[in-house]
Amino acid sequence: MRFNFKILFAFILSGSYSFSQAQIKQLKLSRVEEMANLPQPLKIIDWRLMAQNFDKTIYDFKAKGEYWPMVWIDSTNKNFDQPVIGMYTAVGDVRQGKQHNKGMFHEALANMGSVLGASLIGIDKSKQNGINYAAMLKNYFNQDTKWNIMMNNTAPEVALLGGGYGRDWWYDVYPNVLFYAIYEKYPNEKDFDWIAKNIAEKFYKADSILKGDYNYSYFDYAQMKPMKNQICAQQDAAAGHAWVLYAAYKKFGDKRYLQGAISAMTALESNEINPTYELLMPFGAYLAARMNVEQGTNFDVQKLLGWTFDGTAVCREGWGVLTGKWNGYDISGVVGSTVDHEGYGFLMNTFDAAWPLIPTVRYDPAYANAIGKWMLNAVNASRLFYPQYAPKEHQTIPQFAQVTKGVIAYEGFAKSSTFDSLYTDLKGPVAQGDGPKWVPGKNPEVSQFSVYGSGHVGIFGAIVEKTDIEGILKLDVLATDFYRNKAYPTYLIYNPYNQSKTINYKIKGSKRVDLYDAIAQRILARNVSASAKLIVSNGNSVLIVETPTGSKITKVNHKLLANGIVIDYKKK
Repeated sequence: MRFNFKILFAFILSGSYSFSQAQIKQLKLSRVEEMANLPQPLKIIDWRLMAQNFDKTIYDFKAKGEYWPMVWIDSTNKNFDQPVIGMYTAVGDVRQGKQHNKGMFHEALANMGSVLGASLIGIDKSKQNGINYAAMLKNYFNQDTKWNIMMNNTAPEVALLGGGYGRDWWYDVYPNVLFYAIYEKYPNEKDFDWIAKNIAEKFYKADSILKGDYNYSYFDYAQMKPMKNQICAQQDAAAGHAWVLYAAYKKFGDKRYLQGAISAMTALESNEINPTYELLMPFGAYLAARMNVEQGTNFDVQKLLGWTFDGTAVCREGWGVLTGKWNGYDISGVVGSTVDHEGYGFLMNTFDAAWPLIPTVRYDPAYANAIGKWMLNAVNASRLFYPQYAPKEHQTIPQFAQVTKGVIAYEGFAKSSTFDSLYTDLKGPVAQGDGPKWVPGKNPEVSQFSVYGSGHVGIFGAIVEKTDIEGILKLDVLATDFYRNKAYPTYLIYNPYNQSKTINYKIKGSKRVDLYDAIAQRILARNVSASAKLIVSNGNSVLIVETPTGSKITKVNHKLLANGIVIDYKKK
């Protein structure tokens, strides 16, 4: 590999070969401290390739094999006069497919997640093989029911068949988070503008009505009334409201949306106990870090990250991030219940946690080591959801692995089988899924394979890149930092080893750059083209911003800018 000796000389002159005295003091997360520095067995798969293969395999209407294809066309034209693709939630789910329930039962979590995931790795889903899959997502905008937000199903006729429609708050909020992310990728898609504005208006008005009290099971966005039922109160819905409203503010410039985001975040932070329910809390942590530096707020990032990780949730008991080693396998980093059968982690939740947590580091580099260590553990353990990577003796149905075609994973894994009377001889991590429980006696065993969770793989695919040293990842901090200000390519690199390591840092563009480290707060290498050697000290991180060589550097209110673009939000 090419090496520029002038760069090495610049390293030595600047002292950039030693990162142990980073200027940004690193803050710890107690849950992450429980995780292995270098998880074992260590194997990092190619997540971008997995995302590419998922897209081309699942979106094949002519796919052959039992239970295939996984997609169909729903022509009921709910909400918009157009068809929408249906996608199985789990393999072989008897409620789904063109022949069941008029083809109407499919979930936004699957469709939106797969469209977003593919888009993140550069696949244009608005014109793929002559089909506009992005436009089809409009059917989840429930205007027929007057809710006028994105929902997990297209209509109430099928709502009671599965989880979430109009009665379980996160299921109603999260499709709008997904939509706003997709909207950034397809800003010119017909109707997306007014749909996005309608969603923002609904969320803004809902927050105004709630007046800081999110202690409800869901919100009826048609009647504009908070509601309670047997489902846990979900105060962390405030994080979802806030994320959408802040995105809307950045998109449309309406300061009401900013005030709504601040109001929702204030409501979230005011809880005295951990209100984590499903997967919205890390979006709150991300927003806290971002709004603190962009808007001058003073939200408690440490508190919200603690709620995300610690497993101290009360109503949704134990929900957080798992840690530990089960029968020789480090499983730390996956997201789910820390108490159900001593631990039950889920694939989709783990993928989706990376979305807000990785860009959090850009706005608050004090968490670079903690988030870098968590991500390494999560990326390593997540391969064990896939039948081709999990040992057969740790799977409930390894005999059906070929059904997945290498792109569909189990829904989760647990320390012991959650079926209680089935698969009791297996030792954790037990790769399994809940599909057979959804329709007892009818859903096949293969419904443990999760299409909807696997569809979010593009989040890892867009963020995770291997370096030339196994276990040292190059994480794209901008990949899921939606509606951000202009930024130069930024990467988090964490060294989990107990000694310094030298990596070959590759530049993707053709222009020469200086490598600025927002943790050490100095330039580590100047005038770099193609690649450079970087030394990362043991247990530490670099947060590299590829700054154009020759940039005009200025400092404004603790922000360091290159050509007017922020490269460091906390310059001392």
